[in-house]
Amino acid sequence: MSPASVGATTVTGVAERGADAGALPPRSRLRYGYWMPVFGGWLRNVPDESMEASWEYVRRLACRSEQIGFDLSLIAELFLNDIKGIDAPALDAWSTAAALAAVTERLELMVAVRPTFHQPAILAKQAANIDQIAPGRLSLNVVSSWWADEARRYGVRFEEHDDRYARTDEWLAVLHGAWTESRFSYKGRYYAVDETVLSPKPRRLPTLYAGGESDAAKTLIARRCDAYVMHGDPPDRIAPKIADMRARRAALGLPPLTFGMAAYAIVRPTVEAAQRELARITNVAPGTPGYANYQDWIAHTQLEQRVSLEDYSVSNRGLRAGLVGTPEMVADRLRAFADAGLDLLLLQCSPQHEEMERFASEVMPLVA
Repeated sequence: MSPASVGATTVTGVAERGADAGALPPRSRLRYGYWMPVFGGWLRNVPDESMEASWEYVRRLACRSEQIGFDLSLIAELFLNDIKGIDAPALDAWSTAAALAAVTERLELMVAVRPTFHQPAILAKQAANIDQIAPGRLSLNVVSSWWADEARRYGVRFEEHDDRYARTDEWLAVLHGAWTESRFSYKGRYYAVDETVLSPKPRRLPTLYAGGESDAAKTLIARRCDAYVMHGDPPDRIAPKIADMRARRAALGLPPLTFGMAAYAIVRPTVEAAQRELARITNVAPGTPGYANYQDWIAHTQLEQRVSLEDYSVSNRGLRAGLVGTPEMVADRLRAFADAGLDLLLLQCSPQHEEMERFASEVMPLVA
Protein backbone atom coordinates (compact mmCIF):
# COMPACT_ATOMS: atom_id res chain seq x y z
CA MET A 1 0.00 0.00 0.00
CA SER A 2 1.13 3.59 -0.52
CA PRO A 3 2.43 5.52 2.49
CA ALA A 4 0.39 8.26 4.05
CA SER A 5 2.39 10.83 2.13
CA VAL A 6 0.34 10.01 -0.97
CA GLY A 7 -2.37 12.17 0.51
CA ALA A 8 -5.15 13.00 -1.93
CA THR A 9 -3.57 11.19 -4.86
CA THR A 10 -6.25 9.00 -6.45
CA VAL A 11 -6.64 7.24 -9.75
CA THR A 12 -4.38 8.88 -12.29
CA GLY A 13 -6.21 10.64 -15.08
CA VAL A 14 -9.79 9.66 -14.29
CA ALA A 15 -10.84 11.14 -10.96
CA GLU A 16 -10.59 14.60 -12.47
CA ARG A 17 -13.04 13.77 -15.27
CA GLY A 18 -16.00 13.56 -12.94
CA ALA A 19 -17.88 10.55 -14.39
CA ASP A 20 -20.57 8.78 -12.38
CA ALA A 21 -18.58 6.15 -10.49
CA GLY A 22 -21.43 3.67 -10.23
CA ALA A 23 -22.62 3.77 -13.83
CA LEU A 24 -21.72 1.22 -16.48
CA PRO A 25 -19.81 2.69 -19.42
CA PRO A 26 -22.03 3.61 -22.35
CA ARG A 27 -21.89 1.25 -25.31
CA SER A 28 -19.60 2.62 -27.98
CA ARG A 29 -17.97 1.15 -31.03
CA LEU A 30 -15.11 -1.27 -30.62
CA ARG A 31 -11.82 0.57 -30.99
CA TYR A 32 -9.12 -1.05 -33.08
CA GLY A 33 -5.57 -1.09 -31.83
CA TYR A 34 -2.52 -3.14 -32.74
CA TRP A 35 0.88 -4.06 -31.37
CA MET A 36 3.70 -2.20 -33.06
CA PRO A 37 6.13 -4.92 -34.26
CA VAL A 38 9.19 -3.59 -32.43
CA PHE A 39 10.57 -7.16 -32.25
CA GLY A 40 10.31 -7.88 -35.97
CA GLY A 41 7.29 -10.14 -35.67
CA TRP A 42 5.21 -12.24 -33.31
CA LEU A 43 5.92 -15.83 -34.33
CA ARG A 44 8.46 -17.78 -32.35
CA ASN A 45 8.90 -20.46 -35.02
CA VAL A 46 9.28 -18.25 -38.13
CA PRO A 47 12.68 -16.51 -38.31
CA ASP A 48 11.73 -13.90 -40.94
CA GLU A 49 8.18 -12.56 -41.06
CA SER A 50 8.99 -9.76 -43.53
CA MET A 51 8.46 -7.11 -40.86
CA GLU A 52 11.93 -6.05 -39.75
CA ALA A 53 12.52 -4.26 -36.44
CA SER A 54 13.38 -0.91 -38.03
CA TRP A 55 12.28 2.71 -37.93
CA GLU A 56 11.37 2.57 -41.62
CA TYR A 57 8.91 -0.28 -41.06
CA VAL A 58 7.17 1.10 -37.95
CA ARG A 59 6.90 4.61 -39.41
CA ARG A 60 5.24 3.32 -42.57
CA LEU A 61 2.93 1.05 -40.57
CA ALA A 62 1.86 3.78 -38.13
CA CYS A 63 1.12 6.33 -40.84
CA ARG A 64 -0.85 3.84 -42.92
CA SER A 65 -2.75 2.42 -39.95
CA GLU A 66 -4.44 5.67 -39.07
CA GLN A 67 -5.48 6.08 -42.71
CA ILE A 68 -7.29 2.71 -42.77
CA GLY A 69 -9.16 3.06 -39.48
CA PHE A 70 -6.93 1.95 -36.62
CA ASP A 71 -7.20 4.03 -33.45
CA LEU A 72 -4.22 3.02 -31.34
CA SER A 73 -0.85 1.32 -31.35
CA LEU A 74 0.74 -0.40 -28.35
CA ILE A 75 4.51 0.02 -28.34
CA ALA A 76 5.89 -2.74 -26.14
CA GLU A 77 9.01 -2.33 -24.03
CA LEU A 78 11.64 -5.01 -23.72
CA PHE A 79 15.35 -4.32 -24.08
CA LEU A 80 15.90 -7.87 -25.31
CA ASN A 81 13.95 -9.64 -28.03
CA ASP A 82 11.83 -12.37 -26.42
CA ILE A 83 10.22 -13.39 -29.74
CA LYS A 84 13.18 -13.97 -32.04
CA GLY A 85 15.85 -14.57 -29.39
CA ILE A 86 17.96 -12.25 -27.27
CA ASP A 87 20.53 -11.62 -30.02
CA ALA A 88 17.89 -10.32 -32.45
CA PRO A 89 17.17 -6.58 -32.87
CA ALA A 90 14.50 -4.89 -30.76
CA LEU A 91 13.48 -1.23 -30.97
CA ASP A 92 13.41 1.01 -27.89
CA ALA A 93 9.86 1.90 -26.94
CA TRP A 94 10.29 5.49 -25.75
CA SER A 95 12.43 6.93 -28.51
CA THR A 96 10.26 5.13 -31.08
CA ALA A 97 7.10 6.60 -29.53
CA ALA A 98 8.52 10.13 -29.60
CA ALA A 99 9.43 9.77 -33.26
CA LEU A 100 6.02 8.33 -34.16
CA ALA A 101 4.31 11.15 -32.29
CA ALA A 102 5.87 13.59 -34.76
CA VAL A 103 4.85 11.75 -37.93
CA THR A 104 1.25 10.73 -37.08
CA GLU A 105 -1.84 12.89 -36.70
CA ARG A 106 -4.52 11.03 -34.74
CA LEU A 107 -3.10 7.64 -33.68
CA GLU A 108 -3.08 7.07 -29.92
CA LEU A 109 0.36 5.85 -28.83
CA MET A 110 0.16 3.47 -25.87
CA VAL A 111 3.75 3.13 -24.69
CA ALA A 112 4.68 0.32 -22.34
CA VAL A 113 6.67 1.31 -19.28
CA ARG A 114 8.10 -0.88 -16.52
CA PRO A 115 8.61 0.87 -13.18
CA THR A 116 11.74 -1.11 -12.33
CA PHE A 117 13.45 0.35 -15.41
CA HIS A 118 12.33 4.00 -15.06
CA GLN A 119 12.46 6.56 -12.27
CA PRO A 120 8.89 7.89 -11.99
CA ALA A 121 9.54 11.65 -11.89
CA ILE A 122 11.90 11.43 -14.87
CA LEU A 123 9.41 9.30 -16.81
CA ALA A 124 6.68 11.83 -15.95
CA LYS A 125 8.81 14.55 -17.57
CA GLN A 126 9.48 12.46 -20.68
CA ALA A 127 5.80 11.60 -21.07
CA ALA A 128 4.74 15.23 -20.64
CA ASN A 129 7.18 16.19 -23.38
CA ILE A 130 5.78 13.61 -25.82
CA ASP A 131 2.32 14.98 -25.01
CA GLN A 132 3.54 18.37 -26.25
CA ILE A 133 4.47 16.74 -29.57
CA ALA A 134 1.20 14.81 -29.89
CA PRO A 135 -1.35 16.54 -27.63
CA GLY A 136 -3.76 14.10 -26.02
CA ARG A 137 -2.43 11.09 -27.94
CA LEU A 138 0.02 9.58 -25.43
CA SER A 139 -1.07 6.81 -23.08
CA LEU A 140 0.93 4.43 -20.90
CA ASN A 141 0.77 0.68 -20.52
CA VAL A 142 2.15 0.08 -17.01
CA VAL A 143 3.80 -3.34 -16.90
CA SER A 144 5.38 -5.11 -13.94
CA SER A 145 8.56 -6.80 -15.16
CA TRP A 146 8.61 -10.58 -15.63
CA TRP A 147 11.94 -11.33 -17.31
CA ALA A 148 14.66 -12.02 -14.74
CA ASP A 149 17.38 -12.64 -17.34
CA GLU A 150 16.75 -9.29 -19.04
CA ALA A 151 16.99 -7.47 -15.71
CA ARG A 152 20.31 -9.19 -14.95
CA ARG A 153 21.78 -8.30 -18.33
CA TYR A 154 20.78 -4.63 -17.99
CA GLY A 155 21.82 -4.24 -14.37
CA VAL A 156 18.29 -3.79 -13.00
CA ARG A 157 17.15 -5.34 -9.74
CA PHE A 158 14.53 -8.04 -10.26
CA GLU A 159 11.91 -8.31 -7.52
CA GLU A 160 9.37 -10.96 -6.69
CA HIS A 161 5.79 -10.66 -7.88
CA ASP A 162 4.03 -8.84 -5.03
CA ASP A 163 7.06 -6.60 -4.38
CA ARG A 164 6.90 -5.46 -8.00
CA TYR A 165 3.28 -4.40 -7.55
CA ALA A 166 4.06 -2.58 -4.31
CA ARG A 167 6.76 -0.66 -6.17
CA THR A 168 4.36 0.09 -9.04
CA ASP A 169 1.84 1.52 -6.55
CA GLU A 170 4.37 4.07 -5.31
CA TRP A 171 5.63 4.71 -8.84
CA LEU A 172 2.13 5.70 -9.97
CA ALA A 173 1.73 8.00 -6.98
CA VAL A 174 4.89 9.89 -7.93
CA LEU A 175 3.89 9.99 -11.59
CA HIS A 176 0.51 11.51 -10.80
CA GLY A 177 1.92 13.99 -8.31
CA ALA A 178 4.55 15.25 -10.74
CA TRP A 179 1.90 15.69 -13.45
CA THR A 180 -0.64 17.52 -11.29
CA GLU A 181 1.14 19.51 -8.56
CA SER A 182 3.32 22.60 -8.94
CA ARG A 183 5.88 21.22 -6.47
CA PHE A 184 5.60 17.60 -5.45
CA SER A 185 7.29 15.79 -2.58
CA TYR A 186 7.03 12.12 -1.67
CA LYS A 187 8.81 9.71 0.63
CA GLY A 188 8.04 6.00 0.44
CA ARG A 189 9.71 2.62 0.66
CA TYR A 190 10.85 2.60 -2.98
CA TYR A 191 10.88 6.23 -4.10
CA ALA A 192 11.54 9.66 -2.64
CA VAL A 193 11.36 13.02 -4.43
CA ASP A 194 11.66 16.49 -2.93
CA GLU A 195 9.86 19.48 -4.46
CA THR A 196 9.75 18.07 -7.99
CA VAL A 197 8.93 20.77 -10.56
CA LEU A 198 7.59 19.58 -13.90
CA SER A 199 6.76 22.09 -16.61
CA PRO A 200 5.12 22.05 -19.05
CA LYS A 201 2.47 19.71 -17.68
CA PRO A 202 0.66 17.27 -19.96
CA ARG A 203 -2.23 18.98 -21.74
CA ARG A 204 -4.34 15.92 -20.87
CA LEU A 205 -3.36 13.32 -18.29
CA PRO A 206 -2.26 10.24 -20.26
CA THR A 207 -4.61 7.28 -19.96
CA LEU A 208 -3.09 4.51 -17.84
CA TYR A 209 -3.60 0.96 -19.10
CA ALA A 210 -2.47 -2.07 -17.11
CA GLY A 211 -3.06 -5.81 -17.02
CA GLY A 212 -2.58 -8.68 -14.65
CA GLU A 213 -4.43 -11.71 -13.34
CA SER A 214 -3.22 -11.88 -9.74
CA ASP A 215 -5.25 -10.31 -6.95
CA ALA A 216 -2.40 -7.87 -6.30
CA ALA A 217 -2.54 -6.69 -9.90
CA LYS A 218 -6.32 -6.32 -10.00
CA THR A 219 -6.40 -4.43 -6.70
CA LEU A 220 -3.76 -1.98 -7.93
CA ILE A 221 -5.38 -1.47 -11.33
CA ALA A 222 -8.82 -0.84 -9.82
CA ARG A 223 -7.34 1.85 -7.58
CA ARG A 224 -4.91 3.62 -9.84
CA CYS A 225 -5.48 3.01 -13.55
CA ASP A 226 -7.98 3.98 -16.24
CA ALA A 227 -8.17 0.79 -18.30
CA TYR A 228 -7.73 -2.94 -17.80
CA VAL A 229 -6.05 -4.92 -20.58
CA MET A 230 -6.35 -8.70 -20.78
CA HIS A 231 -4.65 -11.62 -22.45
CA GLY A 232 -6.62 -13.25 -25.24
CA ASP A 233 -9.57 -15.42 -24.21
CA PRO A 234 -13.05 -16.28 -25.57
CA PRO A 235 -15.94 -13.89 -24.87
CA ASP A 236 -17.40 -16.14 -22.16
CA ARG A 237 -14.13 -15.86 -20.20
CA ILE A 238 -13.71 -12.15 -20.84
CA ALA A 239 -17.19 -11.19 -19.61
CA PRO A 240 -16.72 -12.29 -15.96
CA LYS A 241 -13.31 -10.61 -15.82
CA ILE A 242 -14.91 -7.36 -16.92
CA ALA A 243 -17.71 -7.79 -14.40
CA ASP A 244 -15.20 -8.41 -11.60
CA MET A 245 -13.14 -5.31 -12.41
CA ARG A 246 -16.28 -3.19 -12.75
CA ALA A 247 -17.36 -4.34 -9.28
CA ARG A 248 -13.94 -3.61 -7.77
CA ARG A 249 -13.98 -0.17 -9.31
CA ALA A 250 -17.52 0.65 -8.22
CA ALA A 251 -16.69 -0.41 -4.64
CA LEU A 252 -14.03 2.29 -4.62
CA GLY A 253 -16.48 4.91 -5.87
CA LEU A 254 -14.36 5.64 -8.94
CA PRO A 255 -15.29 6.23 -12.60
CA PRO A 256 -15.64 3.10 -14.77
CA LEU A 257 -12.65 1.45 -16.37
CA THR A 258 -12.41 0.69 -20.05
CA PHE A 259 -11.36 -2.77 -21.22
CA GLY A 260 -8.93 -3.98 -23.86
CA MET A 261 -7.72 -7.40 -24.97
CA ALA A 262 -4.79 -8.81 -26.95
CA ALA A 263 -5.74 -10.98 -29.92
CA TYR A 264 -4.04 -12.62 -32.89
CA ALA A 265 -6.06 -12.54 -36.13
CA ILE A 266 -5.97 -14.91 -39.08
CA VAL A 267 -8.47 -13.82 -41.75
CA ARG A 268 -8.74 -15.94 -44.89
CA PRO A 269 -11.35 -16.51 -47.64
CA THR A 270 -12.10 -20.02 -46.35
CA VAL A 271 -12.01 -21.85 -43.04
CA GLU A 272 -9.59 -24.38 -44.53
CA ALA A 273 -7.11 -21.68 -45.49
CA ALA A 274 -7.31 -20.13 -42.01
CA GLN A 275 -6.68 -23.50 -40.37
CA ARG A 276 -3.64 -24.12 -42.57
CA GLU A 277 -2.15 -20.84 -41.43
CA LEU A 278 -2.95 -21.67 -37.81
CA ALA A 279 -1.12 -24.98 -38.10
CA ARG A 280 1.89 -23.26 -39.66
CA ILE A 281 2.42 -20.82 -36.80
CA THR A 282 1.81 -23.09 -33.79
CA ASN A 283 4.61 -25.63 -33.98
CA VAL A 284 7.00 -24.02 -31.49
CA ALA A 285 9.27 -26.71 -30.07
CA PRO A 286 12.05 -26.94 -27.46
CA GLY A 287 15.20 -25.45 -28.93
CA THR A 288 13.53 -22.55 -30.78
CA PRO A 289 14.74 -19.05 -29.76
CA GLY A 290 11.67 -18.21 -27.69
CA TYR A 291 11.38 -21.46 -25.76
CA ALA A 292 13.67 -20.52 -22.84
CA ASN A 293 11.89 -17.17 -22.52
CA TYR A 294 8.58 -19.05 -22.34
CA GLN A 295 9.85 -20.97 -19.32
CA ASP A 296 11.09 -17.74 -17.67
CA TRP A 297 7.74 -16.03 -18.24
CA ILE A 298 5.75 -18.92 -16.76
CA ALA A 299 8.03 -18.94 -13.69
CA HIS A 300 7.60 -15.23 -12.91
CA THR A 301 3.91 -14.55 -13.59
CA GLN A 302 0.74 -15.47 -11.74
CA LEU A 303 -1.88 -16.42 -14.33
CA GLU A 304 -5.47 -17.54 -13.85
CA GLN A 305 -4.91 -20.39 -16.30
CA ARG A 306 -1.84 -22.17 -17.53
CA VAL A 307 -0.48 -21.23 -20.94
CA SER A 308 0.39 -24.08 -23.29
CA LEU A 309 3.37 -23.96 -25.60
CA GLU A 310 0.92 -23.70 -28.48
CA ASP A 311 -0.65 -20.63 -26.84
CA TYR A 312 2.85 -19.20 -26.53
CA SER A 313 3.45 -19.49 -30.28
CA VAL A 314 2.19 -15.90 -30.34
CA SER A 315 2.36 -13.56 -27.38
CA ASN A 316 -0.27 -12.76 -24.77
CA ARG A 317 -2.49 -15.82 -25.48
CA GLY A 318 -3.65 -14.06 -28.63
CA LEU A 319 -4.91 -17.19 -30.36
CA ARG A 320 -7.37 -17.94 -27.56
CA ALA A 321 -9.45 -14.99 -28.71
CA GLY A 322 -10.58 -17.13 -31.65
CA LEU A 323 -10.18 -14.55 -34.40
CA VAL A 324 -9.43 -17.27 -36.96
CA GLY A 325 -11.60 -17.85 -40.01
CA THR A 326 -13.45 -16.01 -42.74
CA PRO A 327 -14.15 -12.25 -42.48
CA GLU A 328 -17.75 -13.00 -41.50
CA MET A 329 -16.67 -15.40 -38.75
CA VAL A 330 -14.16 -12.94 -37.30
CA ALA A 331 -16.69 -10.08 -37.44
CA ASP A 332 -19.24 -12.20 -35.55
CA ARG A 333 -16.62 -12.93 -32.91
CA LEU A 334 -15.81 -9.25 -32.52
CA ARG A 335 -19.49 -8.42 -31.99
CA ALA A 336 -19.56 -11.06 -29.24
CA PHE A 337 -16.60 -9.37 -27.56
CA ALA A 338 -18.29 -5.98 -27.76
CA ASP A 339 -21.41 -7.48 -26.18
CA ALA A 340 -19.22 -8.87 -23.38
CA GLY A 341 -18.04 -5.34 -22.60
CA LEU A 342 -14.78 -5.10 -24.54
CA ASP A 343 -13.85 -1.60 -25.70
CA LEU A 344 -10.47 -2.06 -27.37
CA LEU A 345 -8.89 -4.77 -29.50
CA LEU A 346 -5.08 -5.00 -29.50
CA LEU A 347 -4.31 -6.89 -32.68
CA GLN A 348 -1.30 -8.96 -33.67
CA CYS A 349 -0.90 -10.61 -37.07
CA SER A 350 1.83 -11.63 -39.47
CA PRO A 351 2.99 -9.97 -41.57
CA GLN A 352 1.52 -7.01 -39.72
CA HIS A 353 1.18 -4.50 -42.54
CA GLU A 354 -0.46 -6.79 -45.09
CA GLU A 355 -2.76 -8.50 -42.59
CA MET A 356 -3.93 -5.19 -41.11
CA GLU A 357 -4.85 -4.02 -44.60
CA ARG A 358 -6.91 -7.19 -45.03
CA PHE A 359 -8.52 -6.79 -41.59
CA ALA A 360 -9.43 -3.16 -42.27
CA SER A 361 -10.97 -3.82 -45.68
CA GLU A 362 -12.70 -7.16 -45.03
CA VAL A 363 -13.60 -7.29 -41.32
CA MET A 364 -14.07 -3.75 -39.96
CA PRO A 365 -16.93 -2.86 -42.37
CA LEU A 366 -18.85 -5.98 -41.33
CA VAL A 367 -18.58 -5.07 -37.64
CA ALA A 368 -19.59 -1.46 -38.23
